[in-house]
Amino acid sequence: MSTVALTRPPIRVTQARVTRSEWIKFWSLRSTVATMVVAAALLIGIGLLAASIFTGDTSTTTTGAPPGPGSGASDPVSASLAGVTFAQLVFGALGVLFMASEYGTGQIRSSLAAVPKRLPVLWAKITVFAAVVFTVAFAATAIAFTGGQAIIGDGGASWSDPGVARAVIGTAVVLTGSGILGIGLGSLLRSTPAAISTLFGVLFLLTGVAELLLPDGWSTALQYLPSNASSAFTAVTQQTDALTPWAGLAVFLGYLAAVIGAAAWRLKHSDV
Repeated sequence: MSTVALTRPPIRVTQARVTRSEWIKFWSLRSTVATMVVAAALLIGIGLLAASIFTGDTSTTTTGAPPGPGSGASDPVSASLAGVTFAQLVFGALGVLFMASEYGTGQIRSSLAAVPKRLPVLWAKITVFAAVVFTVAFAATAIAFTGGQAIIGDGGASWSDPGVARAVIGTAVVLTGSGILGIGLGSLLRSTPAAISTLFGVLFLLTGVAELLLPDGWSTALQYLPSNASSAFTAVTQQTDALTPWAGLAVFLGYLAAVIGAAAWRLKHSDV
């Protein structure tokens, strides 16, 4: 009596399946939920605190005009989003962990063995991360802005004021982009401490160092640095020494594309 061997056809690797796998891995990280909660809490908490301090000085600005959207240092939108810098670092660190932790544990070998073409893994990580983090970041920025303006009261801004919606939504975009930058650096450097240190330097130290080292004639180049470009996009009104909002976004996205492109090249051409 003969038996028929039943063989299961191989499962075809598709971008959708790889993305689903990365979705599971993203939520399996113990740091994922805690990190996002911390980032949202910092963004909302510091924003509301700054708004409450701003309330104490809403009578006039330095020019004697009532405070409102785009009124420089007394801009109520910037006050309610004062926690962005801290949230940016936290989301960036989460992006680093999402990528670099696989190199630390050796799990990247299993991931690339299952996906021989390699690059779908990177695209899936970026897709999952961007979808989740933008949702969380936008919810947090909307709460911080709405709550902050309620605290400020009559001197506050509204969603319908010029530049306000762009500033709030743009802040969520920049926070998401900072995390994607972390993914790119994690893939390039393949070390969590090195990638987080580089991320911190690029986002927060580079501008200060450049201001000290560049001669006066090169001061206009500062507006093209990542932090200044992203700030131009999230500013309610354009500053005289800054890029236009959409030019700032283009420059910031250019940096992201360069880092992700370099990460993709190394992932494709170098051994794990």
